Amino acid sequence: MSGLKIVRYGAWAAVAVLAIASGALVYTQTMNSDSRGALVDPISAIGGPFELVNGDGTTVTDTDLADKPKVFFFGFTFCPDVCPTTLSEVQGWIDKLGPDADKLHYAFITVDPERDTPEVISEYVSVFDDRILALTGSKEQIDAAIKAYRVYAKKVPLDDGDYTMDHSAAVFLMDKDNRFVGTIAYGEAEENALKKLNRLIENAEGTS
Repeated sequence: MSGLKIVRYGAWAAVAVLAIASGALVYTQTMNSDSRGALVDPISAIGGPFELVNGDGTTVTDTDLADKPKVFFFGFTFCPDVCPTTLSEVQGWIDKLGPDADKLHYAFITVDPERDTPEVISEYVSVFDDRILALTGSKEQIDAAIKAYRVYAKKVPLDDGDYTMDHSAAVFLMDKDNRFVGTIAYGEAEENALKKLNRLIENAEGTS
């Protein structure tokens, strides 16, 4: 756990510029085409039902989170920079929102179910904030969630026989009805991110 705490409190300002650029490019490409390269509506195509598993093995579905707007991020625990950076940022947003933070659901959804068991992902995410759900599942469950949210995720072999994952780097903002309303880009200024989150909360309250 001490190593994970270093992840939480470490300085992430030195994240590679290449990761930012490639993440943005991949996300843009994914949002505008389907798996065959055909153009799709980037708004209506994002989101849908899912059935995943949290850290204690309990099934979590989209209907379990239907009472609040949602903040979703797809990543994996072996991620060297983008994922811990983003989770640190989410933790910071939660802190800055104060009591209003509890008006949103937050979830970190793995794209690497092979290594991210419920125990592994739960321990990893708990280092940041216990209000962030850690969600994993079978390969079939994760593949279905990735497809529903139009997330780019690709297994990339490494020279040492291990592998890493390329994946979309944006945070997804979903309303109470699980409809896509926007994103927070990787590395986006905190001021802009908080404006989007506050707007998400205000819109939900205006329709309740």
